[in-house]
Amino acid sequence: MALGVMALLGFHLVDSVFVARLGTLPLAAQSFTFPLAFLVIGVQVGVGIAIAALISRAIGAEQHAEANRLGALVLAGGGALLGLLAVVLWWVQGPVFSLLGASPDVQAMIRPYWALQLPAMWVGGVVYFGYSLFRAHGNTRFPGLMMVLTSLFNLVLDPLLIFGIGDWQGLGLPGAALATLLAFAMGGLLLILALRGKGWVQRHGMLEQVRISALPFLHIAGPAMISQLMPPLAAMLATALVARSGEQAVAAWGMASRLESFSIVLVLGMTMALPPWLGRCYGRRDWDTVQQLMKVGAIMVIGWQTLLGLILAVLAVPLANLLVETAPVQGYLAVLIRCMPPSFGLLGVCMLVVSASNALGWPMRAMLLSFLRLFLCYLPLLWLGFQLGGFGGLALGAAFGNLMAGVMAWMGYQQALATVINS
Repeated sequence: MALGVMALLGFHLVDSVFVARLGTLPLAAQSFTFPLAFLVIGVQVGVGIAIAALISRAIGAEQHAEANRLGALVLAGGGALLGLLAVVLWWVQGPVFSLLGASPDVQAMIRPYWALQLPAMWVGGVVYFGYSLFRAHGNTRFPGLMMVLTSLFNLVLDPLLIFGIGDWQGLGLPGAALATLLAFAMGGLLLILALRGKGWVQRHGMLEQVRISALPFLHIAGPAMISQLMPPLAAMLATALVARSGEQAVAAWGMASRLESFSIVLVLGMTMALPPWLGRCYGRRDWDTVQQLMKVGAIMVIGWQTLLGLILAVLAVPLANLLVETAPVQGYLAVLIRCMPPSFGLLGVCMLVVSASNALGWPMRAMLLSFLRLFLCYLPLLWLGFQLGGFGGLALGAAFGNLMAGVMAWMGYQQALATVINS
């Protein structure tokens, strides 16, 4: 899963690198869409968490027919929900991008890109639900392989559609969105072929399953979606704060967000691979294995992310120069790379605890942790750092917020697990 997520996030990073070659304005335009893109991803991940948890628990309890009916529900219901959200985001794009600080010129550049990016995110979301079925059944190899294949396909299409070939000049910024759409569509076709004959999507009895599973689903999906929607909201507020430093700072912030997602690939892979395993342990009430899994996961995350963060900090200037061409954007990006990646170890611990909490039947605790991480630790320190030290202080504030969140999350997890075991 880590390799698959690395490939998937890699193609988002590659998108931004290619777009950066178009200039600062297109990169800023793409960066302004990230908070809304995170909103869609938050909904799809929240639904995926709930379904993976319910299916893995059903499998652990030997209720395979129920697990197969849940598979049909996730594809039909999740696809409808994401489609509705995409329509709403198209309607409200004008006022939202204005609130984020996008100028009229930037908004004019966003519109054709957004017209293709929204369908791409919908197709990607439905494909993600299909991957959740495989993970819930213990197969992480296929989703990881598919993420690699779609990423490679996108990598080939990006330069062709953005810059063109021969006499054709290409589509510019909208070409990046079209490449993403075509890559996800290819993944969807391969997913349909892979699901044939497995019996994991059973439509018979699906309406009855809705009645049975609606409350358990909402019990997990509601808090999980709220937890996943908090980061996009925080990203919007952070982007609006960064916009006070100008469009070049926003461009650097957007590139840093891509790099952040790519650098925490191990964490993201573990948040996808561990919950089905933890869900089966939950079904068997095997708390010893839960303790072992989480301890090993935390050690891996802290060790790897801290080492990687220090390496990135040392290489901040050459890496910034490699990713973007405009000198002021390079300067802003180097500051972000130098300050933030070393804090991703404890940020990863917090993300791991939130993911595990949903799988272990503590969705409200997961939601509370997400709220505290973003609105008690991250955003207040981001704002305070900006007030005290400008853009550099903002980067340091974000780093300290990550450190605080990780410590708080691990302490809360240990307390919750001890309470369950003692009871």
